[in-house]
Amino acid sequence: MTRRGFTLIELLVVIAIIGMLVALLLPAVQFAREAARRFHCQNNLKQLGLALHHHEAAFRQFPSLGDYTTAGGTVYWSLPSRLLPYSEQENLHRLIDFTRPISQQPGVARIRVPLMLCPNERNDRERPDGAFVHYPLNYGANAGVWYIFQPPTGVGDGVFSVNCPTLASEITDGLSNTLGMAEVKAFTPYWRDGGTPAAAGTPIPNTPADLAAYFGSGEFKLDSGHTEWVDARVHQTGFTTTFPPNTKVPHIAGGVTYDVDFNSLREGRSATLPTYAVVTSRSYHPGGVNVLLMDGSVRFVGNSVYLGVWRRLGTRSGGDVVGEF
Repeated sequence: MTRRGFTLIELLVVIAIIGMLVALLLPAVQFAREAARRFHCQNNLKQLGLALHHHEAAFRQFPSLGDYTTAGGTVYWSLPSRLLPYSEQENLHRLIDFTRPISQQPGVARIRVPLMLCPNERNDRERPDGAFVHYPLNYGANAGVWYIFQPPTGVGDGVFSVNCPTLASEITDGLSNTLGMAEVKAFTPYWRDGGTPAAAGTPIPNTPADLAAYFGSGEFKLDSGHTEWVDARVHQTGFTTTFPPNTKVPHIAGGVTYDVDFNSLREGRSATLPTYAVVTSRSYHPGGVNVLLMDGSVRFVGNSVYLGVWRRLGTRSGGDVVGEF
């Protein structure tokens, strides 16, 4: 009786064919997974857009970026915390006493809010800060291009400013031409509190090399930007359009090169000095970032977007009509 079976060569051919099929299918599976994550992220932004407009309908104004006391350093609650009751987080909203600072309410700061997190975020975890614990977020509010705040009442050119809510009528560039929120990466290193530039009207840096001139005195913070969803300061819950999405801003510390954000002086730290900031929109999505426009629509913006267009999208009343981008 003749036995039938595979020869060694036939077995190797079958294995090779299976390997080729797996190699062909794997990119398609990865692409499908990324598409699902991007859709999830875009849906988060759509929900935040609805929350912004529900807030505007209730109060006839959009919330401020946050509220500060000058020269005292006291930080009050962030824009995301003001949106909680309009994003199915009423119970969490009720836990907050908005008349008291964050430091007195540690139980709230460490709560994970799923709506504020992109599924691609690699650092979806708590950040201990001494005895205090914070939780990060992935969506920053549009604080403008470069100039953020001049105490006590000076505001930047973005949609959301400190100590000052925004009326829809003040967004004269048009809601469809103006960014509301954009993706940011949690645990971003940043430079802060150098006090420079200190002059009003300081020109916008056009490249990361231009910005490097302001890295002098101050403090380098490793892996703590965008880790506090309750904190109203721009390096925690905002972004700026100084540079296009995912632009690398290098800074060397301890012999290691980091991709950083920059804050000349944390808002509320001085009664006179202005705050300038470079807080770049970043994401783990290949090729760009998801953004929310003020009309409630959500777009994916590529890293190669023209710098002038990106900056015009960051201003609320620059007289700009962007069109397609």
